[in-house]
Amino acid sequence: MKIKGKKLDGNQFLLVITIILFVLMYIAGIIVFKDKNFGKLQVFLNLFISNAGLIVAATGMTMVIITGGIDISVGSVIAMTCMLLAWMMEIKGMGAVPALLIVLVIGLVYGLIQGWLIAYLKIQPFIVTLAGLFFARGMTAVISTDMISIKNETFLSWANAKIYFPFGGTMNRKGVMVYPYIYPSVILALLILVLFFVILKYSKFGRSVYAVGGNEQSALLMGVNIRRTKLKVYAINGILGTFAGFLFALNTCAGFVEQAKGFEMEAIASSVIGGALLTGGVGNVFGTLFGVLIKGTIETFITFQGTLSSWWTKITIAILLAFFIILQSVLASKKRNVK
Repeated sequence: MKIKGKKLDGNQFLLVITIILFVLMYIAGIIVFKDKNFGKLQVFLNLFISNAGLIVAATGMTMVIITGGIDISVGSVIAMTCMLLAWMMEIKGMGAVPALLIVLVIGLVYGLIQGWLIAYLKIQPFIVTLAGLFFARGMTAVISTDMISIKNETFLSWANAKIYFPFGGTMNRKGVMVYPYIYPSVILALLILVLFFVILKYSKFGRSVYAVGGNEQSALLMGVNIRRTKLKVYAINGILGTFAGFLFALNTCAGFVEQAKGFEMEAIASSVIGGALLTGGVGNVFGTLFGVLIKGTIETFITFQGTLSSWWTKITIAILLAFFIILQSVLASKKRNVK
């Protein structure tokens, strides 16, 4: 495939497919749900508001997948983070800022332990993070089996703060002009995504991440410290997991045991749909963003339709995931044949 005289490789082709798919889906939504104002700017912005935590979690997951690893503990870490934040602020009377700093440190330690087991003891990532999944979910229940609502004034001020756009306003039934808005959590999520896009694309560390996932033996010959690179990736992923939990808590303002169940699979699906190869060496957080937006668009379809079960989101994501995995296999096979 060529665009403006430049030939796209398989990885770029997958990214283009993901972007085109999102655009076509959204246009279809505007046409089908025209009478329900699907095309309003606020509906589009809601995709980011609802999925700010997922954007951050999927960014970390993409880095892990690029190294050829996996992390299925993210959902449980997010639940533990929400519960810890709620418990520290509401039961222990701690301030919002100290509570946030503590959970970020916990996330770093969590990531370092998992990274050390994977990189230095060479235990399979699936096994290590499966243990991490059980541990974090169990610790969530140990902290409290009851739901704890967050009523901390500082935290609620963060959760309820809105950033209004000076354009795209619509008149409501009372004749008042209402302008579209986003929450600060969206800005934070997008800043993190852009930061790691730059890191992965332009830094020495980013090149090492791709090298490790592409071929460990070649990376070793290039002088890349494989173990240290993996350790750093899982440590960063631990911090991003807890920060995603913070953004998740801003949406729910509560902590409870069943929170974010299956969230890790949504992060993995968003990464793969965004073009990340499960075998490692390939991935782009920009593509991951569109993977998240596709998932959000499907959820919006179901909400606007009104009669379908929310489980159809899982079914549709499963179909798309299978499609992209098959497409990746076909492209990889063609690449091998060319060689």
